Amino acid sequence: MSDTAIETGEAAATPLNDPAAPSSASEERLAYRLLTGPDTREFCARISQALAEGYVLHGSPAATFNGTDVIVAQAVILPHAIARADAAVASAVEDLSTDLEYEGHA
Repeated sequence: MSDTAIETGEAAATPLNDPAAPSSASEERLAYRLLTGPDTREFCARISQALAEGYVLHGSPAATFNGTDVIVAQAVILPHAIARADAAVASAVEDLSTDLEYEGHA
């Protein structure tokens, strides 16, 4: 991809889409993006722009050397995706706890 953002699948198919996102496919924002490129001012500007658009950093940056340039990667995620993932984990833990109680485990 020329944008170097990894974007797979249809945005409408992912459960982490923002329900308040515009209905137009061209305006939908992905909940998760991985930005990659040479470690330059332009790359830092792309990360800064994503932060200005409401994304937050997700995990640590990664760096490698391709023999010529340092290539970096940084994942960014929309905050609602984190909240929904946390809620899904909490719900799964609650369901598991309930199942164990019925089986006589405490």
